[in-house]
Amino acid sequence: MPRRRLILSVPLIATLPAWAHHGWSSFDQSRPLYLEGTARKVSWRNPHAEFDLELQGDLQLPADLARRPLPAQSAPVDGPGLLARAQLPTRKDKVWQIELAPLTRLQAWRVDEIKAGTRLAMLGFAFHGEKGDPVLRVEYLWVAGKTYGLRSSPA
Repeated sequence: MPRRRLILSVPLIATLPAWAHHGWSSFDQSRPLYLEGTARKVSWRNPHAEFDLELQGDLQLPADLARRPLPAQSAPVDGPGLLARAQLPTRKDKVWQIELAPLTRLQAWRVDEIKAGTRLAMLGFAFHGEKGDPVLRVEYLWVAGKTYGLRSSPA
């Protein structure tokens, strides 16, 4: 009797909501952007937590941004360099989709679940050239007086 091989296909997997996950290579890491505002439509789940951020009307870089202390991470991140190069987005969208880290990493940092209405600030990266949808992948998050580095786990 001939041997039959089981061939696995993945079309069903391709239809799962992985469309929302973007790898770091999709983002312009040479141009850190600063955003501040209020969380809306929060989705606290994997592959990463995300929410819509409604920007405040008078968005400006904080005067102390380049001097803010940053927590140590297990990945080598030039945090002070990123803060020194921070800029505001050139696009005028009032709402951005924000991508945080996976839930396990947020738990390692002890980030409380963000709720709609939470005021927060972040430094991160948009798609190359700020093209496409207004999406920001967060490197540093400031919420409730605390700073979190989201590239890797706490050192």
